[in-house]
Amino acid sequence: MPRPLGELEDAVMTRVWKWNRPVTVREVLEDLQQGRSIAYTTVMTVLDNLHQKGWVRREAEGRAYRYEAVSTRAAYAAALMNDAWAQSDNPAAALVAFFGMMSEEQRHALADAVRIVQGPESPQEPEPGQVATENTGEKPAENPAEKPGENPGAAPQDGGR
Repeated sequence: MPRPLGELEDAVMTRVWKWNRPVTVREVLEDLQQGRSIAYTTVMTVLDNLHQKGWVRREAEGRAYRYEAVSTRAAYAAALMNDAWAQSDNPAAALVAFFGMMSEEQRHALADAVRIVQGPESPQEPEPGQVATENTGEKPAENPAEKPGENPGAAPQDGGR
């Protein structure tokens, strides 16, 4: 993974990612100037550096270039997290510490992401009142209150004949 973005590189890339279209140096400059004093040549140099590092691609338009992000901000954040996790000598402890720093909203987003990654083939959460069992290959114990064929809500086993 490339090194993390510097402060000015991140400010420029934030605009490129937010606008999600090819941008000019002038557009980025004008937006950055709303919050700081910065020169055209500085923004041009930063975009050129980002191009050299592989963060943006560029296409000539007259005497200037239009710059476009190569990947998303989410992919960048994921790569940073993966790199940090890979550097840990105890990845499980690093994850526990990271999860402990998360807000409730972030934990919900994590749970949603895990469900997406696991996909529809994954075991579902037990229905309310259903006993969750480990996948040991054994059948769960039968409920002694129900005997086979005596479940009043069950569909007939012989097709209803």
